[in-house]
Amino acid sequence: MKEKHNKPRALYIATFPPPVHGSSVVSMQIKNSKVINEVFEGDYVNLGTSHKIEEIGKSGLLLSVKKMFRFISAFFRTFCLLLAHKYNLCYCAITVNGIGFFKDAPFVLLCQLFGCKIVIHQHNKGMSLFVKKPLYKWLYKHVYRGVKVILLSNYLYEDISAIVNKQNVMICANGIKPSENKNISDNAADAKDEVPHILFLSNLIESKGCLVLLDACGILKNRGHRFVCDFIGGDTKEISKERIQKEITKRGLTENAIYHGKKYGNEKDEFWAKTDIFAFPTYYYNECFPLVLLEAMEKGVACISTIEGGIRDIIDDGVTGYIVERQNPQALADAIERLLINPALCRSMGAAGRKLYEERFTEERFENTMLECLKEGME
Repeated sequence: MKEKHNKPRALYIATFPPPVHGSSVVSMQIKNSKVINEVFEGDYVNLGTSHKIEEIGKSGLLLSVKKMFRFISAFFRTFCLLLAHKYNLCYCAITVNGIGFFKDAPFVLLCQLFGCKIVIHQHNKGMSLFVKKPLYKWLYKHVYRGVKVILLSNYLYEDISAIVNKQNVMICANGIKPSENKNISDNAADAKDEVPHILFLSNLIESKGCLVLLDACGILKNRGHRFVCDFIGGDTKEISKERIQKEITKRGLTENAIYHGKKYGNEKDEFWAKTDIFAFPTYYYNECFPLVLLEAMEKGVACISTIEGGIRDIIDDGVTGYIVERQNPQALADAIERLLINPALCRSMGAAGRKLYEERFTEERFENTMLECLKEGME
């Protein structure tokens, strides 16, 4: 028998940690939100079939069997929950492109079969590339029929415009908690040394812009600038620890660019404390609304990035940092140079970024906006 609840009941189908990445972090924010849980009774299904970062996008017989088992388990759990409860809303954070879309689409179709109102939270993009293929176009039309879609930025609507009507779109920007170490943002200037520090924080994926940044560092060195560029993040099969060292060496940057590997918690905060400029020249095809830029703004650090995804809604170009052309080391070097030669401008941009974070990108702001989106999704 389907029981009655005073609160509306929601089924959240999303990717939860492990592994830890942008969308799984956001899913946990929703799951743990007091603001949302005061209004909704929630059940949760983990849509993820990869339990480690290294498993994402990888295959192999044993891993494929594990992923298939995880998929079947998640789908069966979803079916059982839909049988057991009358949901006022189903929240689905699905992949919109490639094979991942075919994996996630059945969950939305199952919710539709049970007559649920559905909200799709889009953490990625790529529909505009795949909608030209007949099979994808047919499935997109069925999956997105009669649903509301949450986007992270208005700049991302063009990607889904061929399938989703603008009136069915809601905007909810990501948000993050303030730093637990108050001294990082309040006293960061005291920790900085005389040599300006540039920070790159991401796994070593070429399209995240790490090699573009190295090229820009080479340009800056040739112009006679003093600086240190710290690279933090896990190495990958694409760019191993050995390869990044070779890339640094062949550009003559052994005294300027340092790869530190993964850093977490206080160790990472120590790098933020001495960082003057955060450089994230991404051209990653799936980039939407990188949390790492919000992290930099929360720390009061000037940011330089690209027009990829919804980044133009994060960085106020010329105010909190600079937006440069993708895959353009010269433009990136020029932007970094403006801040290297004008430390006062660099600090003022960092302060403006911190103010913008407090106004628009806190976790509290995110939770309240998400709650309104979920309520609207039930209408």
